[in-house]
Amino acid sequence: MSQVFNIYCDESCHLENDGQKAMVLGSVWCPLEKTHEIAVRLREIKKKHHMPASFEVKWTKVSPAKKELYLDLIDYFFDDDDLHFRALVIPDKSKLRHDAFLGQDHDTWYYKMYFDMLKVILRPDAQYRIYLDIKDTRGAEKIKKLHDVLCNNIYDFSRQVIERLQLVHSHEIEQLQLADLMIGAIGYLNRGLHGNAGKTAVIQRMQERSRYTLTKTTLLREEKINLFRWQAAEVQG
Repeated sequence: MSQVFNIYCDESCHLENDGQKAMVLGSVWCPLEKTHEIAVRLREIKKKHHMPASFEVKWTKVSPAKKELYLDLIDYFFDDDDLHFRALVIPDKSKLRHDAFLGQDHDTWYYKMYFDMLKVILRPDAQYRIYLDIKDTRGAEKIKKLHDVLCNNIYDFSRQVIERLQLVHSHEIEQLQLADLMIGAIGYLNRGLHGNAGKTAVIQRMQERSRYTLTKTTLLREEKINLFRWQAAEVQG
Protein backbone atom coordinates (compact mmCIF):
# COMPACT_ATOMS: atom_id res chain seq x y z
CA MET A 1 0.00 0.00 0.00
CA SER A 2 1.47 3.37 -1.05
CA GLN A 3 1.97 6.02 1.59
CA VAL A 4 -0.46 8.92 1.18
CA PHE A 5 0.52 12.56 1.72
CA ASN A 6 -1.59 15.70 1.94
CA ILE A 7 -0.13 18.79 0.27
CA TYR A 8 -1.57 22.21 1.17
CA CYS A 9 -0.78 24.88 -1.43
CA ASP A 10 -1.07 28.63 -1.44
CA GLU A 11 0.33 31.56 -3.39
CA SER A 12 1.28 35.17 -2.90
CA CYS A 13 1.04 37.90 -5.57
CA HIS A 14 0.54 35.44 -8.44
CA LEU A 15 -1.40 37.84 -10.70
CA GLU A 16 0.44 39.33 -13.65
CA ASN A 17 -0.35 43.00 -13.07
CA ASP A 18 -0.93 43.33 -9.32
CA GLY A 19 1.87 45.85 -8.81
CA GLN A 20 3.92 43.46 -6.68
CA LYS A 21 7.46 42.58 -7.73
CA ALA A 22 7.96 39.12 -6.21
CA MET A 23 5.65 36.10 -6.44
CA VAL A 24 5.72 33.00 -4.24
CA LEU A 25 4.10 29.59 -4.73
CA GLY A 26 4.42 27.27 -1.76
CA SER A 27 3.12 24.28 0.13
CA VAL A 28 3.13 22.54 3.49
CA TRP A 29 2.88 18.75 3.35
CA CYS A 30 2.59 15.86 5.78
CA PRO A 31 1.55 12.18 5.88
CA LEU A 32 -2.22 11.66 5.69
CA GLU A 33 -2.29 9.69 8.96
CA LYS A 34 -0.76 12.65 10.82
CA THR A 35 -3.10 15.37 9.52
CA HIS A 36 -5.62 15.21 12.37
CA GLU A 37 -2.95 15.17 15.08
CA ILE A 38 -1.21 18.18 13.51
CA ALA A 39 -4.46 20.15 13.14
CA VAL A 40 -5.33 19.53 16.80
CA ARG A 41 -1.90 20.71 17.91
CA LEU A 42 -2.14 23.89 15.83
CA ARG A 43 -5.53 24.68 17.40
CA GLU A 44 -4.04 24.08 20.86
CA ILE A 45 -1.36 26.68 20.14
CA LYS A 46 -4.07 29.21 19.25
CA LYS A 47 -5.90 28.46 22.52
CA LYS A 48 -2.67 28.83 24.49
CA HIS A 49 -2.52 32.41 23.20
CA HIS A 50 -6.16 33.08 24.10
CA MET A 51 -7.43 32.83 20.54
CA PRO A 52 -10.44 30.72 19.54
CA ALA A 53 -9.70 27.49 17.67
CA SER A 54 -11.59 29.02 14.73
CA PHE A 55 -9.15 31.96 14.49
CA GLU A 56 -7.69 31.98 10.97
CA VAL A 57 -3.93 32.32 10.93
CA LYS A 58 -2.84 34.57 8.06
CA TRP A 59 0.36 36.41 7.23
CA THR A 60 -1.62 39.64 6.79
CA LYS A 61 -2.71 39.39 10.45
CA VAL A 62 0.81 39.15 11.90
CA SER A 63 1.44 42.02 14.28
CA PRO A 64 3.72 42.79 17.25
CA ALA A 65 0.78 42.15 19.61
CA LYS A 66 0.33 38.57 18.36
CA LYS A 67 4.02 37.89 17.76
CA GLU A 68 4.32 35.06 20.32
CA LEU A 69 1.44 33.11 18.74
CA TYR A 70 3.11 33.16 15.34
CA LEU A 71 6.54 32.32 16.75
CA ASP A 72 5.02 29.29 18.51
CA LEU A 73 3.45 28.15 15.25
CA ILE A 74 6.79 28.43 13.45
CA ASP A 75 8.54 26.54 16.24
CA TYR A 76 5.94 23.79 16.07
CA PHE A 77 6.56 23.43 12.33
CA PHE A 78 10.29 22.95 12.91
CA ASP A 79 9.79 20.64 15.90
CA ASP A 80 7.40 18.25 14.13
CA ASP A 81 9.29 15.85 11.84
CA ASP A 82 6.11 15.13 9.84
CA LEU A 83 5.77 18.71 8.56
CA HIS A 84 7.63 19.96 5.48
CA PHE A 85 7.63 23.17 3.44
CA ARG A 86 8.57 23.96 -0.17
CA ALA A 87 8.40 27.32 -1.95
CA LEU A 88 9.23 28.66 -5.38
CA VAL A 89 10.16 32.34 -5.46
CA ILE A 90 9.94 34.48 -8.60
CA PRO A 91 11.90 37.54 -7.44
CA ASP A 92 10.88 39.95 -10.20
CA LYS A 93 7.75 39.45 -12.32
CA SER A 94 8.61 42.53 -14.41
CA LYS A 95 11.31 40.45 -16.12
CA LEU A 96 8.79 37.98 -17.52
CA ARG A 97 8.55 38.00 -21.31
CA HIS A 98 5.74 35.59 -22.13
CA ASP A 99 5.46 36.80 -25.74
CA ALA A 100 9.01 35.62 -26.43
CA PHE A 101 7.98 31.98 -25.93
CA LEU A 102 5.67 30.25 -28.39
CA GLY A 103 2.21 29.59 -26.98
CA GLN A 104 2.98 31.04 -23.54
CA ASP A 105 0.85 33.49 -21.63
CA HIS A 106 0.79 34.22 -17.90
CA ASP A 107 -1.66 31.37 -17.21
CA THR A 108 0.37 28.66 -18.97
CA TRP A 109 3.53 29.94 -17.30
CA TYR A 110 1.73 29.86 -13.93
CA TYR A 111 0.93 26.15 -14.34
CA LYS A 112 4.55 25.42 -15.28
CA MET A 113 5.69 27.18 -12.11
CA TYR A 114 3.22 25.20 -10.00
CA PHE A 115 4.65 21.99 -11.43
CA ASP A 116 8.19 23.20 -10.73
CA MET A 117 7.20 23.93 -7.13
CA LEU A 118 5.58 20.52 -6.61
CA LYS A 119 7.83 18.20 -8.62
CA VAL A 120 10.48 17.98 -5.90
CA ILE A 121 7.85 16.75 -3.43
CA LEU A 122 6.24 14.09 -5.62
CA ARG A 123 7.51 10.50 -5.51
CA PRO A 124 6.28 7.84 -7.94
CA ASP A 125 5.86 5.28 -5.14
CA ALA A 126 3.51 7.46 -3.05
CA GLN A 127 0.06 9.03 -3.44
CA TYR A 128 -0.87 12.66 -3.00
CA ARG A 129 -3.96 14.66 -2.18
CA ILE A 130 -3.39 18.29 -3.04
CA TYR A 131 -5.50 21.09 -1.56
CA LEU A 132 -5.49 24.69 -2.80
CA ASP A 133 -7.01 27.75 -1.18
CA ILE A 134 -9.99 29.14 -3.11
CA LYS A 135 -8.90 32.51 -4.53
CA ASP A 136 -11.31 33.52 -7.28
CA THR A 137 -14.25 32.51 -9.44
CA ARG A 138 -11.97 30.75 -11.92
CA GLY A 139 -11.02 28.17 -9.30
CA ALA A 140 -12.77 25.14 -10.81
CA GLU A 141 -11.32 25.74 -14.26
CA LYS A 142 -7.85 26.35 -12.81
CA ILE A 143 -7.89 23.23 -10.64
CA LYS A 144 -8.82 20.98 -13.56
CA LYS A 145 -6.05 22.41 -15.73
CA LEU A 146 -3.49 22.15 -12.92
CA HIS A 147 -4.43 18.52 -12.22
CA ASP A 148 -4.02 17.72 -15.93
CA VAL A 149 -0.64 19.48 -16.14
CA LEU A 150 0.73 17.81 -13.00
CA CYS A 151 -0.39 14.31 -13.99
CA ASN A 152 0.81 14.62 -17.58
CA ASN A 153 4.23 15.84 -16.49
CA ILE A 154 4.82 12.71 -14.39
CA TYR A 155 3.02 10.32 -16.81
CA ASP A 156 0.35 9.76 -14.15
CA PHE A 157 -2.43 9.31 -16.73
CA SER A 158 -4.49 7.02 -14.47
CA ARG A 159 -4.06 9.45 -11.54
CA GLN A 160 -2.55 6.87 -9.25
CA VAL A 161 0.05 9.29 -7.88
CA ILE A 162 -1.91 12.56 -7.74
CA GLU A 163 -5.25 11.08 -6.79
CA ARG A 164 -6.96 14.30 -5.77
CA LEU A 165 -6.62 18.02 -6.41
CA GLN A 166 -9.27 20.02 -4.59
CA LEU A 167 -10.19 23.59 -3.75
CA VAL A 168 -10.80 24.29 -0.05
CA HIS A 169 -11.38 27.22 2.27
CA SER A 170 -8.27 28.10 4.28
CA HIS A 171 -10.25 29.02 7.41
CA GLU A 172 -11.26 25.33 7.68
CA ILE A 173 -7.77 23.82 7.31
CA GLU A 174 -5.01 24.47 9.85
CA GLN A 175 -2.16 23.28 7.62
CA LEU A 176 -3.25 25.64 4.84
CA GLN A 177 -3.12 28.52 7.31
CA LEU A 178 0.42 27.49 8.23
CA ALA A 179 1.31 27.48 4.52
CA ASP A 180 -0.12 31.02 4.18
CA LEU A 181 2.00 32.19 7.12
CA MET A 182 5.26 30.74 5.79
CA ILE A 183 4.67 31.79 2.17
CA GLY A 184 3.84 35.30 3.39
CA ALA A 185 7.11 35.46 5.31
CA ILE A 186 9.12 34.34 2.28
CA GLY A 187 7.35 36.90 0.08
CA TYR A 188 7.79 39.77 2.56
CA LEU A 189 11.51 39.07 2.88
CA ASN A 190 12.09 38.67 -0.87
CA ARG A 191 10.26 41.92 -1.61
CA GLY A 192 12.61 43.76 0.74
CA LEU A 193 9.74 44.91 2.95
CA HIS A 194 10.13 45.98 6.58
CA GLY A 195 8.41 48.01 9.26
CA ASN A 196 6.31 45.36 11.03
CA ALA A 197 8.23 44.08 14.05
CA GLY A 198 5.98 41.01 14.36
CA LYS A 199 6.62 39.98 10.75
CA THR A 200 10.36 40.61 11.09
CA ALA A 201 10.44 38.39 14.21
CA VAL A 202 8.69 35.54 12.36
CA ILE A 203 11.17 35.77 9.47
CA GLN A 204 14.13 35.81 11.85
CA ARG A 205 12.80 32.73 13.67
CA MET A 206 12.44 30.89 10.35
CA GLN A 207 15.99 31.86 9.42
CA GLU A 208 17.38 30.76 12.78
CA ARG A 209 15.56 27.43 12.81
CA SER A 210 16.23 26.58 9.15
CA ARG A 211 19.78 28.01 9.05
CA TYR A 212 18.97 29.48 5.65
CA THR A 213 18.74 33.11 4.53
CA LEU A 214 15.40 32.28 2.79
CA THR A 215 16.51 34.40 -0.17
CA LYS A 216 18.53 31.72 -2.01
CA THR A 217 17.88 28.28 -3.49
CA THR A 218 18.45 25.46 -0.99
CA LEU A 219 19.86 22.03 -1.76
CA LEU A 220 17.43 20.02 -3.87
CA ARG A 221 17.24 17.26 -1.25
CA GLU A 222 16.48 19.62 1.63
CA GLU A 223 13.31 18.17 3.17
CA LYS A 224 12.34 20.55 5.97
CA ILE A 225 12.32 23.93 4.28
CA ASN A 226 13.07 23.71 0.58
CA LEU A 227 13.33 26.86 -1.56
CA PHE A 228 13.87 27.42 -5.26
CA ARG A 229 14.61 30.92 -6.53
CA TRP A 230 13.48 30.97 -10.16
CA GLN A 231 15.05 33.33 -12.67
CA ALA A 232 13.51 34.40 -15.97
CA ALA A 233 15.50 33.30 -19.01
CA GLU A 234 17.26 36.12 -20.79
CA VAL A 235 15.68 36.67 -24.19
CA GLN A 236 18.23 37.19 -26.96
CA GLY A 237 17.61 40.15 -29.22
